[in-house]
Amino acid sequence: MDHPQRLKPNLSVFDAFAVVAGTTIGSGIFIVSAAIASEVRSPALLLMVWISASGLSLAGALTVAELGAMMPAAGAQYVFLRESYGGMCAFLFGWTVVVVIQTGSVAAVSLVFAKYLGVIVPSVHSRWDLGPASIQGERLAGLALIAFLTTVNTRGLYTGRAVQNLFTVTKMAALFGIIFFALVAPNHQAWRANFGSWSAFVGAGAMSSSILPGFGAAMIGALFSLGGSENLMALGAEVRNPGRSLPLALISGTAIVIGLYLLINFAYLSQLPVLGDPAASTAVGRGISGAQAGRVATAAMEVMWGPAGATLTAILVMVSTVGCLNGLILGGARLMYAMAHDRVFFGTAARLNDSSVPGFALVLQAVWASVLAASGDFGDLLNYMGAAAALFGILTIAAVFVMRIKRPDAIRPYRAWGYPFVPVAHILGSLAILIDVVVVKPKYSLFGLFIVLSAVPLYLWLNRGVRLASVPAEEFWLLPASRSETRFGKTP
Repeated sequence: MDHPQRLKPNLSVFDAFAVVAGTTIGSGIFIVSAAIASEVRSPALLLMVWISASGLSLAGALTVAELGAMMPAAGAQYVFLRESYGGMCAFLFGWTVVVVIQTGSVAAVSLVFAKYLGVIVPSVHSRWDLGPASIQGERLAGLALIAFLTTVNTRGLYTGRAVQNLFTVTKMAALFGIIFFALVAPNHQAWRANFGSWSAFVGAGAMSSSILPGFGAAMIGALFSLGGSENLMALGAEVRNPGRSLPLALISGTAIVIGLYLLINFAYLSQLPVLGDPAASTAVGRGISGAQAGRVATAAMEVMWGPAGATLTAILVMVSTVGCLNGLILGGARLMYAMAHDRVFFGTAARLNDSSVPGFALVLQAVWASVLAASGDFGDLLNYMGAAAALFGILTIAAVFVMRIKRPDAIRPYRAWGYPFVPVAHILGSLAILIDVVVVKPKYSLFGLFIVLSAVPLYLWLNRGVRLASVPAEEFWLLPASRSETRFGKTP
């Protein structure tokens, strides 16, 4: 019988797959292609951006799965960095994610849900004046969704995974339906504009060196839309048979989402020309690049089904954001739980409630995400963190090399496919994008890195007289011995 104060391994392979697919498919795929089209200005390069980003994403999944199978712990990316580079690197990552990236993403996704809810319930867009203050309906709806999903997840992993599975299956089925109808009945005007000739498909200036900075910047949006698998890694302590299940769910989930994303972009191109006039009166005239507020999916569905397309898109985006938000809430709380055990976060976040989940961490995450959502002042913070997040991603992939040197005899149920070439390719590609972002957006990138480094004094103060990584993993993560013994090379 499991100890009542242990995270319980109750997630199956399908549950783990649903976390990967459900968290990855958020709101990005419905809007990001508009910004990409504006940068690259050709159907071929639009698809190449998604193919390149997909290659990096798949290479990352094939690599980091080794770490996940080797160290299936709560808040796993934090653990990977701690075991590879020490407590300070892990702390800087953890606080950056907890304070800005994860909670900011929760706030952003909740407000996307509220914005599309307003298409069906117009009163959501209302504003109520209360003396010197005012309340926006969209923010209230976003806060309500955060509170609801947090409450659901405090009731136990079974409840949280049921929500995740339901919304993941629903939105994947809906996306496949859109792809089918869009490709079966393409818009002939859009098809001719995008695929009518080789020059139309490739676009003017596609081979010019001047396109490279824009191509790199465009990949940031695509990579952001393909992110989310780290939330499964954070749940590693709660996956059954993690040595097999984690790599299988991570790699298959990433591969299926990639295929889905490439197909949905073909669907967009079959209904809308890649370039258009933002001031045009029709969705076809505006094209992908000029879609109103970047809502490419809405424009494509309006071409297929008229005014009803906007309503259908709103429902699909709402379903998608609920599944994404639920996965973010699951993963973020486990990172807080891991940091609390290292004594660099509120100690109560390390406690499990009667349902064997980190209830206080879930509530704390919801409170801070709600503050960000209510203030609305998190958009720039997320932009600032783009370069920092890319840097931590590179360090995570590089941790595979570090751990093979530091712990060569550790049991590895899965070894990175294509090692060392695939991990090196991912690191080089990510470095190129990171350099491009720093060059193209130096203000955002450098200030974001400054925010990360500003936490160094806090780490030194919290860590005074304490060595964080000194506690054995099997005691630290409170896992059953049969799971922990395979982590760092112990034999049963």
